[in-house]
This record gives sequence, C-alpha cells and structure tokens, in this order.
Amino acid sequence: MVPGRSGLVHVLALLLCTLATATPASGVTWKPRIEVASGSAYKGPWRMNRSEFHYVDDPTVAVDDDGIIAVAWVDQSRKDIFFQSYAADGGTRLPAPVNVSRSPAVFSWLPRMLTGSGERGAVYLLWQEIVFSGGSHGGEIFFARSRDGGRTFDDPINLSNSIAGDGKGRQTRKRWHNGSLDLATAPDGTLYAAWTEYEGTLWLSRSSDAGKRFSTPMRIAGGSGDHPARGPSLAVGADGTVYLAWAVGEDRTADIHMTLSDDAGWSVAAPWVPVDNDAHADAPKISVDDAGTVHLVYAESTAGPSGRYRIRYSRSRDRGRTFDPPRGISSPLADGVAGAAFPDMRLDRNNNLYVVWERFPTAGGRPRGLGFTYSVDAGHSFAPAAVVPGSADPELGDNGSRQGLLMRKLAVNATGALAVVNSTFRAGAASRIWLFRGRRDVPDR
Repeated sequence: MVPGRSGLVHVLALLLCTLATATPASGVTWKPRIEVASGSAYKGPWRMNRSEFHYVDDPTVAVDDDGIIAVAWVDQSRKDIFFQSYAADGGTRLPAPVNVSRSPAVFSWLPRMLTGSGERGAVYLLWQEIVFSGGSHGGEIFFARSRDGGRTFDDPINLSNSIAGDGKGRQTRKRWHNGSLDLATAPDGTLYAAWTEYEGTLWLSRSSDAGKRFSTPMRIAGGSGDHPARGPSLAVGADGTVYLAWAVGEDRTADIHMTLSDDAGWSVAAPWVPVDNDAHADAPKISVDDAGTVHLVYAESTAGPSGRYRIRYSRSRDRGRTFDPPRGISSPLADGVAGAAFPDMRLDRNNNLYVVWERFPTAGGRPRGLGFTYSVDAGHSFAPAAVVPGSADPELGDNGSRQGLLMRKLAVNATGALAVVNSTFRAGAASRIWLFRGRRDVPDR
C-alpha cells in the first residue's frame, strides 16, 4: 500500500526524528568520553543498609576556570562517595579515587559538588546518607570539604540531624526521588544548602566560613498540610540575592514555586508561583546571569505526573516575580524519544546557557542518554536539541540513577568549557561512570 501525501509527511517526520537521535550536539566539539569508574550491575531487594547493591552510580561534576574537572560518584558496593579530578587534557590528577563519606555501613547517595569557589583548591560536597534516626524513612544531609583540591576531606558533618527522611522528594505517598537537595555559593564565598524531607518540608542552611559550620536549618515551605516540596534548586546572583525554586508533590497540576533572600539567606520572601498553568511541572533548575536575569528550566507533562514530559524554559528580568511565557526547548517529537525530563542548566561568564536532560526512549521506561542544547543570546533562542555523543550507547544499558533522577550532571566554567557526567547500568553485565568534555565551536567575541 502506497501512503498518501499526509502519510509520506508523517513517515518523513519520523525519519528526521530518528536521525536526530544520532546527531551530535551541533555547534559543540566533544572529546572522547572518559570512563571514570566501573563495577558490576546487580541491585537486590531493598533491605535498608543491608541491601545487596553492587554497582557504581550517582555522578556529579564541577569544572574550575583552569579547566580542572572534578567528578564525584557513589560505589554502592562500598556504600561510599568517591572523588577524582582530571586535568584539561583528560588525565587523572590523583593516584586513586578518594573516599569522601567514609561510612561503609550506611548508604551515601546523590552528591552535589562545587569547586573553584572561595579559597583556591576548595571542593565542597553535599549528599544524602541513609541514616535511620527513628522516623519512617532514612535520610540525613551530610557535607564535607577539601582545601587541597580533593586530596583529603574533612570529616563529614550532619546538617539536618532529624528523623524526617531528609533528601527525599515525595511525589506521592508511595513514590519519591532521593537526591532532593542542592548546593550553591555566593560571590563572597557564602555557601547555601537546601533539601527536602519525605514529610515535605523544605529547609535552607548557610555557612559563612567556607563550610566549617552551618546555620540551624530554616523552614522555607512544605509541612503543616502543604503539598510536599521536592527537587530544590539554588542560585545566587552577582549582587548576592539568593534564589530558591522547587516543585511539589501530591498535585496532578503541580506548579514550580520560588522565593528569594536579600539578606544572605537569613530570611526569605513569601513563596510565589512564577509560572502558572494546568500541566504538571517538576524538577526545576534556576541560574542567574550577570544582568540579574533569572533563567528557569523544568519538565512539564500535560497528563499529570505519569505522563510524557518535555523540557520548558522561561526567564525573568524582575528578580523572578514575573516570567516570559514558557516555551519548549525539547519535546518528544523533536528529540525522537517518548519523553524528556529532569533537566540541569549552567551559565558561563558571557551569559551563555547550557542545558542537559534525561532522554526516555519509551514511556514509563528507564532513561537512556542525555539531551543537550544551549543559548548564546541569554535565552532568547536555543540551538536544536541534540544528544551528548556516546551517552545513549545501547550496548551500555540504561542511564543509572537507581536512587532517583534529581541530579546535577552538568558543569560549565567561565570560559565555556563543558563537563557532563552520566552513569550506565546493564543488568548482570556492568555499571559505569562516564565523563564527557566539550566546548562550543565558535568562541565569544
């Protein structure tokens, strides 16, 4: 049977989408991927900290202005977070990965990391540790710092000290993502840590002494009958304004929420909804450029939390109070997959934006590969969505992130050097941590 004109158009569209999935991120030169770590690939039934988990997972990345790339990840077999750094040429800088968490009897998951902030050689790590402190869910928020480029780390400190299941971002009573936390730094070196708990409260803490001590956590939202907060994202403007965005659970038409602080995180404004619509919005990330423009990306599904997501972008020029109409920068059709969700976003010093996200080949399935785009005009337009080369290799299995998909996988330094991490898991075969390095082809003038 020969298809009619409409059928030919449909076939051509599907062909173009298929080709798009194999197209490298246009306008960016990517170097060969680096295997950071590997392990077996077995995940047994959940038995709290006695679970048989044998795989590597949960990578995060940072890159400083000298091009030094730092990678942290979890070795589930050892229940600890490990750190390694790479020179600009891709060579390792440490003789062996460094154990940061040093708690082999307790799972440590889903770290966030900063480098190149405050004192030279500083590395800051925030993560979720599955400590059972008497509540219905295990979870505490831990922090550790290094002042020698990651060669050694201070003893971790517990920032949450609660029984509330900290680090969990609840979507429903039976479904949540771990890794519901974030870390940011201000121009003056002040550190900010935010996290949520299973019960739904969002907390904020600050450190003015490079992470030696943190303030008593301050409640921002959630709890007391509110929708549970999840997936916080922190950003600090050049003027020191602290911005915090988050999603909520238990709501089929959930909106993104936001607040800010004008006094270095000692107090915050009453939260508001920056983008209001009837769809389900989730997993926001925010960045603030030198002009004070607040950039927002998030995942949106018109069919509720079980639907197919796409990545949406908007920006605000009035400190987040009002945003431009959101627009899609990735859609299932454009990316040739069933869905796109859990974005990450970073800025370079020229206010160029870079965005990555998880690609879902099938509805309801595991993600495979990372989508990517960028903007060189402060969010006015974006390059066509593409794939980080080598991240969607079917021989490697699916993306990892077995504990949750609220992650930070993208880093950009001031000059636009890109670092992206991903984990892969092929059951019964191997799990791996990958580092991808890239740079835009056309430098700024």
